[in-house]
Amino acid sequence: MAASTSAAAAVSFPLPYRPHRALRRHRHRPSLLRAASTAAPPSPDLSIQLSPPPLLLSPARDRAEDLQAESRAMTRAVAATVYSPELLASRYGSQPFQVALRAAEVLSKLGAFGLTLLLDQQRGESESSAKRRARAVELRTILTKLGPTFVKIGQGLSTRPDLCPTEYLEELSELQDSLPTFPDEDAFACIEKELGLPLDSMYSAMSPSPIAAASLGQVYKARLKSSGQLVAVKVQRPSIEDAIGRDFYLLRGIGFLINKYVDIITTDAVALIDEFACRVFQELNYVQEGQNARRFKKLYADKQDILVPDIFWDYTSAKVLTMEWIEGVKLNQQAAIEGQGLKVLDLVNIGIQCSLRQLLEYGYFHADPHPGNILATPEGKLAFLDFGMMSETPEDARVAIIGHVVHMVNRDYDAMARDYYALDFLKPEVDVSPIVPALKNFFDDALDSTVSELNFKTIVDGLGAVLYQYPFNVPAYYALILRSLTVLEGLALYADPNFKVLAASYPYFAKRLLTDPNPYLRDALIELLFKDGRFRWNRLENLLVQGRQDREFVAKDALQPVLKLLLGPDGESLRVLVVKEAVRVTEAITFGTLIDSYNAAPEFLKPLISSGNPAGPFKISDVEREQMMELRGRVLRIWGLLRSSDSFDPSLLQPIVQVLQEPEARVFGSRVAGGVTQRLAARLLQQLLRIPPTPVPGSS
Repeated sequence: MAASTSAAAAVSFPLPYRPHRALRRHRHRPSLLRAASTAAPPSPDLSIQLSPPPLLLSPARDRAEDLQAESRAMTRAVAATVYSPELLASRYGSQPFQVALRAAEVLSKLGAFGLTLLLDQQRGESESSAKRRARAVELRTILTKLGPTFVKIGQGLSTRPDLCPTEYLEELSELQDSLPTFPDEDAFACIEKELGLPLDSMYSAMSPSPIAAASLGQVYKARLKSSGQLVAVKVQRPSIEDAIGRDFYLLRGIGFLINKYVDIITTDAVALIDEFACRVFQELNYVQEGQNARRFKKLYADKQDILVPDIFWDYTSAKVLTMEWIEGVKLNQQAAIEGQGLKVLDLVNIGIQCSLRQLLEYGYFHADPHPGNILATPEGKLAFLDFGMMSETPEDARVAIIGHVVHMVNRDYDAMARDYYALDFLKPEVDVSPIVPALKNFFDDALDSTVSELNFKTIVDGLGAVLYQYPFNVPAYYALILRSLTVLEGLALYADPNFKVLAASYPYFAKRLLTDPNPYLRDALIELLFKDGRFRWNRLENLLVQGRQDREFVAKDALQPVLKLLLGPDGESLRVLVVKEAVRVTEAITFGTLIDSYNAAPEFLKPLISSGNPAGPFKISDVEREQMMELRGRVLRIWGLLRSSDSFDPSLLQPIVQVLQEPEARVFGSRVAGGVTQRLAARLLQQLLRIPPTPVPGSS
């Protein structure tokens, strides 16, 4: 974690009094520490100011100096350990006694838990939801007692529906990585050793005790002596690298046994352990975390609603991270947020839109967005903290996820099952045909509601049940995506039990489908709009209504990818459909206009126009008339939506005009004109001869 949710004033540190334990080791720095231990104990809410702050400097820092400072931080972190199984084997293979003691502790606790599971199975109780819930609570307690490594493993398992039933996912998601603090003198000694300077030469003030503690480190609030800037200083726990390394050495050994003897677990346990170990060791390098924060800020803090703290590289190393202090409130503290005149749902929507950009646009995302890592600032911004655990969505997977949503809307379960190849859930040789009925059984029930009304957690739980039953291997990035969106929806449900994260996500999906030139998304849009050989105008209208709600929607970009395909060398099958639809639209607009003109005519003229026919001048059935009027209404509404967009201008039509000048477009135009002419001629002949019409099947 980075900064706290404390509401301390910008120039003071409200702290309870207690004598500072670091005095014995830091008597040579009276200006820093004596203020924390005056002769008369201060009142509990006394603001401790260790020395007067200098004038604040401008926050703008020279980019070249910042890069040089980052380079110096990287030099300080050059010896940071990078995870490798070989390293663990060489380091802990020669420590049999220590490893044996830890193994006895771990295996006794986990072994006893495994025995209870075996007994449950023998008694026929393993399928009981209540029993599984109770066992999940036991596992959560055991992992917490086993320490930081197992807390991290438990949090990771909480995102793996291919490994754990729903009850375990829910209980493990409640794991908190909060642990007792370690001595302040150890923390201060670590800062001095890592940065190579006395504490009072770097900070003019520092809280005498941590304002927060986590599994890997603890955080102090301080003020930089050079600039007066308030900062959060995160300090790593002593010897935690050794403890975590020993644990993962043990876990790899257990993983080999699981792979060899436990058939029920189909995922490679050793590979899974290596994956998590790599991530945890990355979190132990605070320079890497600082670089993660810088990259995240560059990609996403361009939006006025998003705040990412600056990193102070001259005060950062592998075990010490100094970043800008962010004043804010945890996103799950609804009363405190509303007390500042803010709305939780507005902030959650900001988080969802930012998360969608992270997951599906740039692919670089915050993989640990629990409430303590997302703050609501007094200005109404959403501040992201703690960039130790980041992940990336592969480019192919980003578009495949959007396509997966389209296939879900279309209830195309065969295509949904095939999507799992692109998403890297299944190996190419796996047959997806047995999976299709399971998807159909779940989604047919779930989709009885509209997609926008679906609860994301319901989908995750249902899909998790499918994943658990079949040979899926959920990639780490996808498991973390599910976790991110589930956390955000959970926060929103505190404020509004009826909130639906998919409904809030729909504008983003609509914008991407309408404007993204990616061939996969373009094909997904065509698949969504053209179903069973007919154009779904209602879906286009809905996409435009939703897409306009996205701040980045640009009207003139809408449907451009489809237009390019339509007039390109690979667009023949689409042109056949469009010619047919263009004829229908032209007919609907023409006859709709004539019907409106007839209805607007004076009553005494109507018998003359209709030749005395009380049904009107046109020999059209009521069903066909309604279909044409509905189609014309939709087309006009869609045009109105485009024209009323903030980004609309006449240049919207320019690409169409340009492509119509191409030879291929002229041929296409001739086909449309020919079809329209034939259709109108047939209508005219029908009216003259009064031939009863054949109703047009389908609807608009």
